[in-house]
Amino acid sequence: MGATWMCEGELSFTPEQEKIVRRVRGLLDVRMSDAPKRHRHSIGVAQTAASLAIAYDVDVFSAFVAGLIHDWDKVVADDELVARAIRYQIPIEGSPALAVPLLHGPVAARELPELFPELDASIFQAVARHTTAASDMTPLDMVVFTADAIEPGRRGDYADRLRGMVGDVALDDLYFTCFTGGLVYVMETGRYLYPTAIDIYNDFVLNHRKGKA
Repeated sequence: MGATWMCEGELSFTPEQEKIVRRVRGLLDVRMSDAPKRHRHSIGVAQTAASLAIAYDVDVFSAFVAGLIHDWDKVVADDELVARAIRYQIPIEGSPALAVPLLHGPVAARELPELFPELDASIFQAVARHTTAASDMTPLDMVVFTADAIEPGRRGDYADRLRGMVGDVALDDLYFTCFTGGLVYVMETGRYLYPTAIDIYNDFVLNHRKGKA
């Protein structure tokens, strides 16, 4: 089947949700004013997350808003991200310096509830987990994690393959393919593999894929 992507104007929200979306979009525009590529990516992830939510019967509003704010702290300097992670007592496996590329998710998830108290906690959890994943990913978590990898700005066979799977496989299988593809990329390019990744992989294989082999 493959993906059927929704444009923002095609999404249907309640008046209250529309109000929230406008506020989030306005603050995102300011937040990303000096990072146009990051801004385009955030919009792309939001629209892709909404499309995935429709395909897999996940709350569309939550997916769309989580996509908008998932990279909220990507514009924060590396040393400041580490400082904030330590301040918020966010668990960091291994070296904090090596974990920097993953910290913007959990750090933002600690800060954004104060800015957007009207949003559900599940949205902030999806923001936190879009970088590291977790052993107990919810459908919303999986949608945002996968949308980050396949939004229209992502190029290459890996993203194209995942897009072609949308609707043809279960959400957990789509997410697992996305997650393992990321692991392969990290290892093939000789990059640092965050220590929890192997545990998450093994847990998923042992507890979620029984009978699917």
